[in-house]
Amino acid sequence: MNRNDRRIAFAAVLVGTLALIGIRLIDTVAPESDGHSRRTTAAKTHRSSWQYAVQTQAPERFPFDPNTADSTQLLRLGLQPWQVRNIYKYRAHGGIYRKKEDFARLYGLTVKQYRELEPYIRISADYLPASTIVRSSGLRAANDTQHIQRDTLRYPVKLKDDEQIVLNTADTATLRRVPGIGNYYAREILRHGQWLGGYVSIDQLDEIEGFPQEAKKYFTIVSPHPQKLNLNRLTLQQLRRHPYINYYQAKAITDYRRLHGRINSLQDLRLSRDFPPEAIRRLEPYVEF
Repeated sequence: MNRNDRRIAFAAVLVGTLALIGIRLIDTVAPESDGHSRRTTAAKTHRSSWQYAVQTQAPERFPFDPNTADSTQLLRLGLQPWQVRNIYKYRAHGGIYRKKEDFARLYGLTVKQYRELEPYIRISADYLPASTIVRSSGLRAANDTQHIQRDTLRYPVKLKDDEQIVLNTADTATLRRVPGIGNYYAREILRHGQWLGGYVSIDQLDEIEGFPQEAKKYFTIVSPHPQKLNLNRLTLQQLRRHPYINYYQAKAITDYRRLHGRINSLQDLRLSRDFPPEAIRRLEPYVEF
């Protein structure tokens, strides 16, 4: 073999040797790289699994005022963050919760949640109508001076002890003739009667806050004809307008119609826990079918 052939053969052997060494190196490094990639992916998956985990905490129960409770308290009660934001927006626009039932209007609040929270709702006296201050001041002054002054106008001639007026037909001038009744209670009597659809009992005057008991003996009811609510036709919102039907009772009525059809008597609703016997008796004069 001449010199040139030896050089070519040597070069071929060298190239082959280098190629074998390179193949072995690649086979050794590749599994380690794949293992590293798998470990990296697993680590990312693990991080993502705990990074977005949300801790769940059982709702707490404690007294709260929806007009002043902060976000921490509202969240502890079990409300969702978006519900807390809605409460803040409502209060920021001048909204006030004047009674417990106002809180039931919170969007997304279920019947179960409201019934659990209702015993813990405390409405501060600071959020009551300012007119209650005037009435309270008048009552305190009456205790001190034994003289109640509700009007700045001259008092009309008052009824005698043996005189009575018909409650459903009296106007404000007639109502002010009743001892203990001034402008405020005269307006409240008419307003409450219109809200009810007519009085069927003198005891319904007790539903007016602070109504003087001694004035009830001057009223009588003759042939009452209250306005009737058709329970098979009215919508949920229309039913709620009556003072003897709250949201849950109105919903029970509409749910019964949807599931069972026509309502023929209030006794059809007696199995609903929203209609105890006393609620049925109170509502009976005001409904038709």
